[in-house]
Amino acid sequence: MINLRDIKEAYELIKDQLVRTPLKETRHFSKMVGSPLYLKMENLQHTGSFKIRGATNRIMKLSKQEQVRGVVAASAGNHAQGVASIAHRMEIKATIFMPEPTPYVKVIATKGFGARVVLQGSNYDEAYHGAKKFCEEEKCIFVHPYEDDDIIAGQGTIALELIEDLQGFDRVLVPIGGGGLISGIVIALKELSPKTQVIGVQTQACPSMYEMFKREEISTSLYTRNDADNPKGSIAEGITVKKVSPKNLEIIQKYVDDIVLVSEEEIAQAILLLMERSKTVVEGAGAASMAAALKGYVKGKTVVVLSGGNIDVTMISKIIERGLAHEGRLLRVSVKLPDKPGSLHALTEVLFKVSANILQIEHDRLAKGLAFGETDVILALETKGQEHIEQILAALKNKEYHSVILTG
Repeated sequence: MINLRDIKEAYELIKDQLVRTPLKETRHFSKMVGSPLYLKMENLQHTGSFKIRGATNRIMKLSKQEQVRGVVAASAGNHAQGVASIAHRMEIKATIFMPEPTPYVKVIATKGFGARVVLQGSNYDEAYHGAKKFCEEEKCIFVHPYEDDDIIAGQGTIALELIEDLQGFDRVLVPIGGGGLISGIVIALKELSPKTQVIGVQTQACPSMYEMFKREEISTSLYTRNDADNPKGSIAEGITVKKVSPKNLEIIQKYVDDIVLVSEEEIAQAILLLMERSKTVVEGAGAASMAAALKGYVKGKTVVVLSGGNIDVTMISKIIERGLAHEGRLLRVSVKLPDKPGSLHALTEVLFKVSANILQIEHDRLAKGLAFGETDVILALETKGQEHIEQILAALKNKEYHSVILTG
Protein backbone atom coordinates (compact mmCIF):
# COMPACT_ATOMS: atom_id res chain seq x y z
CA MET A 1 0.00 0.00 0.00
CA ILE A 2 1.32 3.46 -0.86
CA ASN A 3 1.91 6.13 1.76
CA LEU A 4 2.12 9.90 2.03
CA ARG A 5 5.79 9.91 0.96
CA ASP A 6 4.84 8.24 -2.34
CA ILE A 7 2.22 10.93 -2.97
CA LYS A 8 4.65 13.75 -2.17
CA GLU A 9 7.26 12.23 -4.47
CA ALA A 10 4.65 11.93 -7.20
CA TYR A 11 3.78 15.60 -6.84
CA GLU A 12 7.39 16.69 -7.16
CA LEU A 13 7.69 14.58 -10.32
CA ILE A 14 4.51 15.69 -12.08
CA LYS A 15 3.63 19.17 -10.80
CA ASP A 16 5.23 20.96 -13.74
CA GLN A 17 3.04 18.94 -16.10
CA LEU A 18 -0.22 19.86 -14.33
CA VAL A 19 -2.61 22.75 -13.96
CA ARG A 20 -2.84 23.84 -10.32
CA THR A 21 -6.64 23.65 -10.37
CA PRO A 22 -8.56 26.27 -8.37
CA LEU A 23 -10.42 25.64 -5.13
CA LYS A 24 -13.45 27.89 -5.47
CA GLU A 25 -15.73 28.91 -2.62
CA THR A 26 -19.32 29.03 -3.82
CA ARG A 27 -21.64 31.25 -1.81
CA HIS A 28 -24.76 30.21 -3.68
CA PHE A 29 -24.31 26.49 -3.08
CA SER A 30 -23.11 27.13 0.47
CA LYS A 31 -26.42 28.86 1.15
CA MET A 32 -28.33 26.00 -0.48
CA VAL A 33 -26.73 23.28 1.65
CA GLY A 34 -26.29 25.29 4.84
CA SER A 35 -22.52 24.79 5.08
CA PRO A 36 -19.41 26.42 3.54
CA LEU A 37 -18.89 24.63 0.23
CA TYR A 38 -15.73 24.63 -1.90
CA LEU A 39 -15.28 23.24 -5.41
CA LYS A 40 -11.99 21.55 -6.35
CA MET A 41 -12.21 22.11 -10.09
CA GLU A 42 -10.39 19.21 -11.72
CA ASN A 43 -12.65 19.80 -14.73
CA LEU A 44 -10.17 22.61 -15.53
CA GLN A 45 -7.20 20.23 -15.48
CA HIS A 46 -5.21 19.34 -18.62
CA THR A 47 -7.44 17.03 -20.68
CA GLY A 48 -10.41 18.11 -18.52
CA SER A 49 -9.98 15.55 -15.76
CA PHE A 50 -7.93 14.53 -12.71
CA LYS A 51 -6.82 11.42 -14.61
CA ILE A 52 -3.82 13.22 -16.07
CA ARG A 53 -2.23 13.19 -12.59
CA GLY A 54 -2.00 9.43 -12.21
CA ALA A 55 -1.23 8.79 -15.88
CA THR A 56 1.64 11.28 -15.78
CA ASN A 57 3.13 9.76 -12.64
CA ARG A 58 2.94 6.24 -14.09
CA ILE A 59 4.33 7.00 -17.53
CA MET A 60 7.10 9.36 -16.41
CA LYS A 61 8.48 6.49 -14.30
CA LEU A 62 8.86 4.14 -17.28
CA SER A 63 12.37 3.09 -18.22
CA LYS A 64 13.73 3.87 -21.69
CA GLN A 65 13.22 0.23 -22.68
CA GLU A 66 9.60 0.31 -21.52
CA GLN A 67 8.95 3.57 -23.37
CA VAL A 68 10.07 1.96 -26.63
CA ARG A 69 7.51 -0.82 -26.19
CA GLY A 70 4.65 1.70 -26.02
CA VAL A 71 1.70 1.94 -23.65
CA VAL A 72 -1.83 0.52 -23.73
CA ALA A 73 -4.86 1.59 -21.69
CA ALA A 74 -8.55 0.87 -21.37
CA SER A 75 -10.83 3.76 -20.53
CA ALA A 76 -14.30 5.25 -20.83
CA GLY A 77 -12.58 8.48 -21.80
CA ASN A 78 -10.73 10.51 -19.19
CA HIS A 79 -7.93 8.04 -18.41
CA ALA A 80 -7.57 7.60 -22.16
CA GLN A 81 -6.92 11.29 -22.65
CA GLY A 82 -4.53 11.42 -19.72
CA VAL A 83 -2.45 8.53 -21.05
CA ALA A 84 -2.58 9.82 -24.63
CA SER A 85 -1.58 13.33 -23.60
CA ILE A 86 1.51 12.47 -21.55
CA ALA A 87 2.52 9.73 -24.04
CA HIS A 88 2.39 12.31 -26.82
CA ARG A 89 4.54 14.75 -24.83
CA MET A 90 7.09 12.00 -24.18
CA GLU A 91 6.91 10.67 -27.76
CA ILE A 92 5.66 7.24 -26.67
CA LYS A 93 3.30 5.19 -28.82
CA ALA A 94 -0.13 4.83 -27.18
CA THR A 95 -3.04 2.51 -28.00
CA ILE A 96 -6.31 3.10 -26.17
CA PHE A 97 -9.26 0.69 -25.96
CA MET A 98 -12.57 2.43 -25.32
CA PRO A 99 -16.15 1.09 -25.00
CA GLU A 100 -18.26 1.65 -28.09
CA PRO A 101 -20.74 3.97 -26.24
CA THR A 102 -17.93 6.32 -25.15
CA PRO A 103 -18.97 9.97 -25.75
CA TYR A 104 -17.72 11.14 -29.11
CA VAL A 105 -15.95 14.16 -27.61
CA LYS A 106 -13.70 11.84 -25.59
CA VAL A 107 -12.87 9.66 -28.59
CA ILE A 108 -11.94 12.64 -30.73
CA ALA A 109 -9.91 14.23 -27.94
CA THR A 110 -7.96 11.01 -27.41
CA LYS A 111 -7.20 10.71 -31.12
CA GLY A 112 -6.19 14.36 -31.08
CA PHE A 113 -3.27 13.49 -28.82
CA GLY A 114 -1.98 11.07 -31.45
CA ALA A 115 -3.16 7.85 -29.82
CA ARG A 116 -4.60 4.92 -31.73
CA VAL A 117 -8.17 4.34 -30.51
CA VAL A 118 -9.83 0.92 -30.63
CA LEU A 119 -13.57 0.89 -29.86
CA GLN A 120 -14.48 -2.47 -28.35
CA GLY A 121 -17.30 -3.75 -26.16
CA SER A 122 -20.37 -2.19 -24.63
CA ASN A 123 -18.71 -1.18 -21.35
CA TYR A 124 -15.36 -0.57 -19.68
CA ASP A 125 -14.83 -4.18 -18.62
CA GLU A 126 -15.12 -5.48 -22.19
CA ALA A 127 -12.73 -2.80 -23.42
CA TYR A 128 -10.36 -3.73 -20.57
CA HIS A 129 -10.23 -7.39 -21.63
CA GLY A 130 -9.50 -6.34 -25.20
CA ALA A 131 -6.70 -4.06 -24.05
CA LYS A 132 -5.10 -6.72 -21.86
CA LYS A 133 -5.15 -9.26 -24.69
CA PHE A 134 -3.58 -6.76 -27.10
CA CYS A 135 -0.97 -5.82 -24.50
CA GLU A 136 0.07 -9.43 -24.02
CA GLU A 137 0.32 -10.04 -27.76
CA GLU A 138 2.28 -6.86 -28.53
CA LYS A 139 4.39 -6.83 -25.33
CA CYS A 140 3.32 -3.29 -24.47
CA ILE A 141 3.12 -1.65 -21.04
CA PHE A 142 -0.41 -1.66 -19.64
CA VAL A 143 -1.40 1.49 -17.75
CA HIS A 144 -4.27 0.59 -15.46
CA PRO A 145 -6.76 3.40 -14.76
CA TYR A 146 -6.98 2.81 -11.00
CA GLU A 147 -5.43 -0.45 -9.75
CA ASP A 148 -1.82 0.72 -9.73
CA ASP A 149 0.31 2.29 -6.99
CA ASP A 150 1.75 4.99 -9.25
CA ILE A 151 -1.72 5.90 -10.52
CA ILE A 152 -3.12 6.11 -6.98
CA ALA A 153 -0.19 8.24 -5.82
CA GLY A 154 -0.68 10.61 -8.72
CA GLN A 155 -4.39 11.06 -7.98
CA GLY A 156 -3.57 11.66 -4.32
CA THR A 157 -1.70 14.85 -5.22
CA ILE A 158 -5.09 16.57 -5.20
CA ALA A 159 -5.10 16.22 -1.42
CA LEU A 160 -1.75 18.04 -1.15
CA GLU A 161 -3.21 21.02 -3.00
CA LEU A 162 -6.32 20.99 -0.81
CA ILE A 163 -4.22 21.10 2.37
CA GLU A 164 -2.23 24.07 1.02
CA ASP A 165 -5.28 25.99 -0.19
CA LEU A 166 -7.78 25.47 2.64
CA GLN A 167 -7.18 25.07 6.35
CA GLY A 168 -9.42 23.07 8.67
CA PHE A 169 -11.98 21.59 6.29
CA ASP A 170 -14.28 18.95 7.74
CA ARG A 171 -15.32 16.75 4.83
CA VAL A 172 -14.42 15.89 1.22
CA LEU A 173 -16.90 14.38 -1.24
CA VAL A 174 -15.18 12.29 -3.92
CA PRO A 175 -16.71 10.36 -6.86
CA ILE A 176 -15.84 6.64 -7.00
CA GLY A 177 -15.52 4.54 -10.14
CA GLY A 178 -12.62 2.15 -9.80
CA GLY A 179 -11.49 3.91 -6.63
CA GLY A 180 -8.06 5.24 -7.57
CA LEU A 181 -8.97 8.87 -6.93
CA ILE A 182 -10.47 8.42 -3.48
CA SER A 183 -7.72 5.96 -2.49
CA GLY A 184 -4.99 8.50 -3.17
CA ILE A 185 -6.87 11.36 -1.54
CA VAL A 186 -7.79 9.44 1.61
CA ILE A 187 -4.26 8.11 2.21
CA ALA A 188 -2.89 11.67 2.13
CA LEU A 189 -5.66 13.28 4.15
CA LYS A 190 -5.76 10.71 6.92
CA GLU A 191 -2.13 11.51 7.65
CA LEU A 192 -2.15 15.26 7.03
CA SER A 193 -5.66 16.03 8.30
CA PRO A 194 -6.94 12.99 10.21
CA LYS A 195 -10.13 14.70 11.43
CA THR A 196 -11.29 15.36 7.86
CA GLN A 197 -13.97 12.93 6.76
CA VAL A 198 -13.62 11.43 3.27
CA ILE A 199 -16.95 10.40 1.73
CA GLY A 200 -17.16 8.47 -1.54
CA VAL A 201 -20.02 8.90 -3.99
CA GLN A 202 -21.34 6.35 -6.47
CA THR A 203 -24.31 6.30 -8.79
CA GLN A 204 -27.27 4.05 -8.02
CA ALA A 205 -26.88 2.66 -11.54
CA CYS A 206 -23.61 0.93 -10.59
CA PRO A 207 -22.99 0.82 -6.82
CA SER A 208 -20.32 -1.90 -6.87
CA MET A 209 -17.85 -0.34 -4.40
CA TYR A 210 -20.72 0.87 -2.21
CA GLU A 211 -22.08 -2.66 -1.86
CA MET A 212 -18.69 -4.10 -0.89
CA PHE A 213 -17.98 -1.25 1.53
CA LYS A 214 -21.30 -1.74 3.30
CA ARG A 215 -20.41 -5.36 4.05
CA GLU A 216 -18.29 -3.85 6.82
CA GLU A 217 -15.53 -6.41 6.49
CA ILE A 218 -12.07 -6.36 5.02
CA SER A 219 -12.13 -8.24 1.75
CA THR A 220 -9.53 -8.37 -1.01
CA SER A 221 -11.41 -10.74 -3.29
CA LEU A 222 -12.46 -9.50 -6.70
CA TYR A 223 -16.16 -8.70 -6.71
CA THR A 224 -18.44 -8.39 -9.71
CA ARG A 225 -22.04 -7.26 -9.51
CA ASN A 226 -24.64 -9.93 -10.27
CA ASP A 227 -26.08 -7.76 -13.02
CA ALA A 228 -22.68 -7.46 -14.72
CA ASP A 229 -23.97 -8.78 -18.02
CA ASN A 230 -26.80 -6.24 -18.03
CA PRO A 231 -25.40 -3.01 -16.58
CA LYS A 232 -27.71 -0.03 -16.31
CA GLY A 233 -26.92 2.97 -18.43
CA SER A 234 -25.80 6.11 -16.64
CA ILE A 235 -25.08 9.73 -17.45
CA ALA A 236 -22.07 9.22 -15.15
CA GLU A 237 -20.43 6.64 -17.41
CA GLY A 238 -16.98 7.56 -16.10
CA ILE A 239 -17.76 5.95 -12.71
CA THR A 240 -19.77 3.02 -14.01
CA VAL A 241 -17.25 0.33 -13.05
CA LYS A 242 -18.73 -3.10 -12.29
CA LYS A 243 -15.67 -4.87 -10.89
CA VAL A 244 -14.22 -3.86 -7.56
CA SER A 245 -10.45 -3.53 -7.35
CA PRO A 246 -9.04 -5.53 -4.39
CA LYS A 247 -6.20 -3.00 -3.99
CA ASN A 248 -8.52 0.01 -3.79
CA LEU A 249 -11.17 -1.82 -1.79
CA GLU A 250 -8.62 -2.54 0.94
CA ILE A 251 -7.65 1.14 1.13
CA ILE A 252 -11.26 2.32 1.06
CA GLN A 253 -12.42 -0.11 3.74
CA LYS A 254 -9.51 0.92 5.95
CA TYR A 255 -9.68 4.70 5.61
CA VAL A 256 -12.85 6.01 3.92
CA ASP A 257 -15.55 7.18 6.36
CA ASP A 258 -18.58 6.35 4.22
CA ILE A 259 -19.88 5.84 0.68
CA VAL A 260 -23.22 7.27 -0.43
CA LEU A 261 -25.38 6.89 -3.53
CA VAL A 262 -27.00 9.46 -5.82
CA SER A 263 -29.59 8.96 -8.56
CA GLU A 264 -29.43 9.84 -12.23
CA GLU A 265 -31.92 12.67 -11.66
CA GLU A 266 -29.81 14.09 -8.83
CA ILE A 267 -26.69 14.04 -11.00
CA ALA A 268 -28.55 15.74 -13.84
CA GLN A 269 -29.77 18.42 -11.45
CA ALA A 270 -26.23 18.98 -10.19
CA ILE A 271 -24.91 19.40 -13.74
CA LEU A 272 -27.67 21.88 -14.52
CA LEU A 273 -27.12 23.93 -11.36
CA LEU A 274 -23.35 24.03 -11.85
CA MET A 275 -23.89 25.43 -15.34
CA GLU A 276 -26.48 27.94 -14.21
CA ARG A 277 -25.03 29.14 -10.92
CA SER A 278 -21.27 28.55 -11.19
CA LYS A 279 -20.93 28.80 -14.99
CA THR A 280 -19.09 25.50 -14.82
CA VAL A 281 -19.42 22.56 -17.21
CA VAL A 282 -19.00 19.22 -15.46
CA GLU A 283 -19.61 15.69 -16.76
CA GLY A 284 -21.89 13.21 -15.03
CA ALA A 285 -19.13 11.41 -13.13
CA GLY A 286 -17.62 14.71 -12.04
CA ALA A 287 -20.96 16.05 -10.81
CA ALA A 288 -21.81 13.02 -8.64
CA SER A 289 -20.02 14.62 -5.68
CA MET A 290 -22.05 17.84 -6.09
CA ALA A 291 -25.21 15.76 -6.28
CA ALA A 292 -24.27 14.27 -2.91
CA ALA A 293 -23.71 17.73 -1.45
CA LEU A 294 -27.10 18.92 -2.69
CA LYS A 295 -28.65 15.76 -1.22
CA GLY A 296 -27.40 16.80 2.21
CA TYR A 297 -24.15 14.86 2.64
CA VAL A 298 -22.24 17.88 3.91
CA LYS A 299 -20.62 18.53 7.27
CA GLY A 300 -19.07 21.82 8.25
CA LYS A 301 -16.56 23.15 5.75
CA THR A 302 -16.98 20.72 2.82
CA VAL A 303 -14.90 20.25 -0.33
CA VAL A 304 -16.57 18.87 -3.45
CA VAL A 305 -14.18 17.29 -5.95
CA LEU A 306 -15.44 18.00 -9.47
CA SER A 307 -13.40 15.25 -11.06
CA GLY A 308 -13.97 15.96 -14.76
CA GLY A 309 -15.66 18.13 -17.34
CA ASN A 310 -15.56 16.11 -20.56
CA ILE A 311 -19.20 15.98 -21.49
CA ASP A 312 -20.52 15.31 -24.98
CA VAL A 313 -22.45 18.32 -26.28
CA THR A 314 -25.11 15.99 -27.68
CA MET A 315 -25.76 14.78 -24.14
CA ILE A 316 -25.96 18.23 -22.59
CA SER A 317 -29.46 18.91 -23.93
CA LYS A 318 -30.71 15.58 -22.57
CA ILE A 319 -29.19 16.26 -19.18
CA ILE A 320 -30.57 19.79 -19.08
CA GLU A 321 -34.04 18.48 -19.94
CA ARG A 322 -33.80 15.82 -17.24
CA GLY A 323 -32.55 18.32 -14.69
CA LEU A 324 -35.29 20.83 -15.53
CA ALA A 325 -37.93 18.12 -15.17
CA HIS A 326 -36.49 17.09 -11.79
CA GLU A 327 -36.69 20.70 -10.59
CA GLY A 328 -40.26 21.12 -11.81
CA ARG A 329 -39.21 23.56 -14.52
CA LEU A 330 -40.23 21.36 -17.44
CA LEU A 331 -43.42 19.36 -17.91
CA ARG A 332 -44.19 16.94 -20.71
CA VAL A 333 -47.86 16.08 -20.85
CA SER A 334 -50.20 14.39 -23.34
CA VAL A 335 -53.77 15.61 -23.71
CA LYS A 336 -56.61 13.94 -25.65
CA LEU A 337 -58.49 16.34 -27.90
CA PRO A 338 -61.31 16.09 -30.44
CA ASP A 339 -59.66 16.14 -33.87
CA LYS A 340 -61.52 19.18 -35.14
CA PRO A 341 -60.88 22.89 -35.72
CA GLY A 342 -60.66 25.01 -32.59
CA SER A 343 -59.72 22.22 -30.18
CA LEU A 344 -56.07 23.14 -29.99
CA HIS A 345 -56.90 26.82 -29.62
CA ALA A 346 -59.15 26.06 -26.66
CA LEU A 347 -56.40 24.02 -25.00
CA THR A 348 -53.78 26.74 -25.45
CA GLU A 349 -56.20 29.26 -23.93
CA VAL A 350 -56.32 27.16 -20.77
CA LEU A 351 -52.53 27.00 -20.66
CA PHE A 352 -52.24 30.75 -21.31
CA LYS A 353 -54.39 31.53 -18.27
CA VAL A 354 -52.04 29.59 -15.98
CA SER A 355 -48.90 31.10 -17.58
CA ALA A 356 -47.61 27.84 -19.02
CA ASN A 357 -45.12 28.56 -21.79
CA ILE A 358 -45.36 26.05 -24.66
CA LEU A 359 -41.90 24.96 -25.82
CA GLN A 360 -42.95 22.18 -28.18
CA ILE A 361 -46.16 20.64 -29.45
CA GLU A 362 -46.98 17.64 -31.62
CA HIS A 363 -50.03 15.61 -32.68
CA ASP A 364 -50.27 11.82 -32.59
CA ARG A 365 -53.40 10.48 -34.26
CA LEU A 366 -52.16 6.88 -34.10
CA ALA A 367 -51.64 6.59 -30.34
CA LYS A 368 -53.13 3.55 -28.64
CA GLY A 369 -56.44 4.00 -26.86
CA LEU A 370 -57.70 6.84 -29.04
CA ALA A 371 -61.31 6.77 -30.14
CA PHE A 372 -62.25 7.61 -33.70
CA GLY A 373 -62.06 11.38 -34.13
CA GLU A 374 -59.58 11.91 -31.29
CA THR A 375 -55.95 13.01 -31.36
CA ASP A 376 -53.24 12.93 -28.75
CA VAL A 377 -51.46 16.27 -28.31
CA ILE A 378 -48.06 16.09 -26.64
CA LEU A 379 -46.82 19.32 -25.07
CA ALA A 380 -43.50 20.35 -23.57
CA LEU A 381 -44.18 23.19 -21.14
CA GLU A 382 -41.82 25.55 -19.34
CA THR A 383 -42.93 25.66 -15.72
CA LYS A 384 -41.98 27.46 -12.50
CA GLY A 385 -41.84 24.60 -10.03
CA GLN A 386 -44.01 21.82 -8.65
CA GLU A 387 -46.72 24.18 -7.42
CA HIS A 388 -47.07 25.64 -10.91
CA ILE A 389 -47.27 22.13 -12.39
CA GLU A 390 -50.11 21.30 -10.02
CA GLN A 391 -51.93 24.48 -11.11
CA ILE A 392 -51.59 23.46 -14.75
CA LEU A 393 -52.88 19.94 -14.14
CA ALA A 394 -55.76 21.29 -12.04
CA ALA A 395 -56.73 23.72 -14.82
CA LEU A 396 -56.75 20.90 -17.38
CA LYS A 397 -58.84 18.71 -15.09
CA ASN A 398 -61.24 21.55 -14.43
CA LYS A 399 -61.90 21.81 -18.18
CA GLU A 400 -62.34 18.01 -18.31
CA TYR A 401 -59.26 17.35 -20.37
CA HIS A 402 -57.76 13.86 -20.02
CA SER A 403 -54.04 14.46 -19.42
CA VAL A 404 -51.09 12.19 -18.64
CA ILE A 405 -47.65 13.32 -17.45
CA LEU A 406 -44.90 11.87 -19.63
CA THR A 407 -41.48 10.89 -18.31
CA GLY A 408 -38.23 9.89 -20.00
